[in-house]
Amino acid sequence: DPDMPFVPSIPEDQFILVEEGDPAVIPCRTSDPDAQVTLVNSLDKSVHALYDSKQGFIGNFPAGSYTCKTMVKGVEFKSDEFLIYIIRATSQLPVEIEALKTVYKTGETIVVTCVVFDNEVVNLQWNYPGKVKEKGLIKLDDIKVPSQKLVYTLTIPEASVKDTGDYECTARHATKEVKENKKVAITVHDKGFVHLEPQFSPLEAVNLHEVKNFVVDVQ
Repeated sequence: DPDMPFVPSIPEDQFILVEEGDPAVIPCRTSDPDAQVTLVNSLDKSVHALYDSKQGFIGNFPAGSYTCKTMVKGVEFKSDEFLIYIIRATSQLPVEIEALKTVYKTGETIVVTCVVFDNEVVNLQWNYPGKVKEKGLIKLDDIKVPSQKLVYTLTIPEASVKDTGDYECTARHATKEVKENKKVAITVHDKGFVHLEPQFSPLEAVNLHEVKNFVVDVQ
């Protein structure tokens, strides 16, 4: 199609995630397999790379913006802009789940944290008893120093007995078919179930070398 030398791309194709050191494909494909195509960066400078009309330009590219150009009967055409992001990622997904405590009383705030190490971009999903009601608040902290980790914190305010159950986070790798999930069991009681009756005063005195017993009844 001389009026559309570059095959239109979908928005998802314009954002390219690449792991450090891996080759990338800038998918500016042409409707004419014999078209002469040039790749330029954001400074409009030519970038040398292998071109395949069915795939696009293939190579190791620095992060940034790229555009493809071609000429049809003396008229220059430009492709959509493609953005390459270089991400730090490992082939595995080290994940840990942490809970401040696993037993709560009604009205308390449940806090569960899921930590993903050495990966900058992951897709993380939570599953927990109150998910259907969207009861949880999710916060993400991206920590770079001293090492890369993504800290996802799930907070359940005003917990009830219905919030008892498994709290599970599932992390999926940004560029590979790798996933990892961890879970922790949380119990919420209607009320506290331990009653203490100390048989001594808030302040007690004891003589040097004196042996004194402090007794507490626990129900």
